[in-house]
Amino acid sequence: MSLDHRLPDELEELRRTVEAFAHDVVAPKIGEYYEQHAFPYEIVQEMGRMGLFGLPFPEEYGGMGGDYLALGIALEELARVDSSVAITLEAGVSLGAMPVYRFGTEEQKREWLPKLCSGEMLGAFGLTEPDGGSDAGATRTTAVRDGQDWVINGSKCFITNSGTDITGVVTVTAVTGRKDDGSPLISSIMVPSGTPGFTVGAPYSKVGWSASDTRELSFSDVRVPAGNLLGEEARGYAQFLRILDEGRIAIAALATGLAQGCVDESVAYAKERRAFGRPIGANQAIQFKLADMEMRAHTSRLAWRDAASRLVHGEPFKKEAALAKLYSSEIAVDNAREATQIHGGYGFMNEYPVARMWRDAKILEIGEGTSEVQRMLIARELGLT
Repeated sequence: MSLDHRLPDELEELRRTVEAFAHDVVAPKIGEYYEQHAFPYEIVQEMGRMGLFGLPFPEEYGGMGGDYLALGIALEELARVDSSVAITLEAGVSLGAMPVYRFGTEEQKREWLPKLCSGEMLGAFGLTEPDGGSDAGATRTTAVRDGQDWVINGSKCFITNSGTDITGVVTVTAVTGRKDDGSPLISSIMVPSGTPGFTVGAPYSKVGWSASDTRELSFSDVRVPAGNLLGEEARGYAQFLRILDEGRIAIAALATGLAQGCVDESVAYAKERRAFGRPIGANQAIQFKLADMEMRAHTSRLAWRDAASRLVHGEPFKKEAALAKLYSSEIAVDNAREATQIHGGYGFMNEYPVARMWRDAKILEIGEGTSEVQRMLIARELGLT
């Protein structure tokens, strides 16, 4: 009995729809946004009208009634053309809206999710701090209860979607108490944009993802109602670990898209570019590079879809998500390097998409858990630590 990895009709229709959107709408415009380090509001609004930000959420909250497999398919197709647009969707869904859906009260869900699902509003997730990246337990931001309010002080860095004109809320992890041994009790608290004392820094100057929004955040005696607590008090650490596990599947899908995009661009170039009287694709050296690139992208796709399927079916997926994220991010870097090499000098020119892909690939080995952290998680799941 063989395994059938073909997509159901509704997911194949979604894939084709997003593929067409990526090529017809994103591809002609994104280069200019990228070079200007400008956020592509027009493209994001169209993604919202398509329902992409609501893909994995129930219709009762304004979603499309899909799941993480549907989200991954959309992310892969977008990233085949551009990663800035893809990461805006990934962060808006996995980090912005998903915590509200997973851990919010019914009142919080009905207040925030419809706008987040429609793309009318973006949400962000304030986890990383200047002194606490991979060591998320080293959170320094604090939230102290004062009557009916939380008072938040601290800072966050590298926060995606946190400073756009349509950003509406940032979920912040903060220390709200201490255990007997002095270790922090971390909670998650929703901070609406524009709250007094909540300051959003200027956009970072980044190597890649230049058309996405990434900023530093600071909190100085920021007051929000006690009802803005997301989930249970002191359970924020466990909550964001779950969110990161899911998010790794989404990043793996995005990385697969970038890897496949490198194949797409390089195959087309190898057929057109001539050297010594024939297309360079006729040379076995180029053929072997492209065969290896296609093999990596194909294997990466199987990995992220396996992890997504386990999540959708309520099965354990932590190890598979780490495997998919680790493998896909590393092969995305490999494929981007090879694509640049195949393009030669043109691969170093920003007018060619592979130059953008080369700049975008490296962060995939760092964001939402570095490659080193993924190896730690896999080893732990194998019972080695």
